[in-house]
Amino acid sequence: MSLEQQYTAILGQLGEDVTREGLLDTPKRAAKAMQYLCRGYQQTLEEVTNGALFSSDNSEMVLVKNIELYSLCEHHLLPFIGKAHVAYIPNGKVLGLSKVARIVDMYARRLQIQENLSRQIAEAVEQVTGALGVAVVIEAQHMCMMMRGVEKQNSSMVTSVMLGEFRSNPATRGEFLNLVR
Repeated sequence: MSLEQQYTAILGQLGEDVTREGLLDTPKRAAKAMQYLCRGYQQTLEEVTNGALFSSDNSEMVLVKNIELYSLCEHHLLPFIGKAHVAYIPNGKVLGLSKVARIVDMYARRLQIQENLSRQIAEAVEQVTGALGVAVVIEAQHMCMMMRGVEKQNSSMVTSVMLGEFRSNPATRGEFLNLVR
């Protein structure tokens, strides 16, 4: 059964008349939207970074702040929306700027929990760059908590992952956290 047919069945099971005018193309649009929202499954780290790794003598922190992200919670298939801050300490190589955002998108566009998303991004940047350290902080609002359940509209979740120098060196970690505040 196709994704479109499954959406038709879901709408019917919700009590909708799937033949009414407003819903005629909804299963097709919903299937297309879900494929778009989960397109990260069709991407690989190699494709996303596309060889954009450049030699550099820089050994100072590289930070990309406020990378917007949109993901779907794997528990309820509802969106969580937020921003990621990603930093790394180069070890002879720097990554093209847009590639950091593309890495965030690739992992965000999969069914996720925020804790795992933070780790996946950090480990991917570490793998690609061979960095001496990587730090990721994500702050997001979860529709599964805002639209259902406890219905808390002003809550947000913050997760962080620190690898290498960011984990072992309090001064480096402190500099990063200061910069993202």
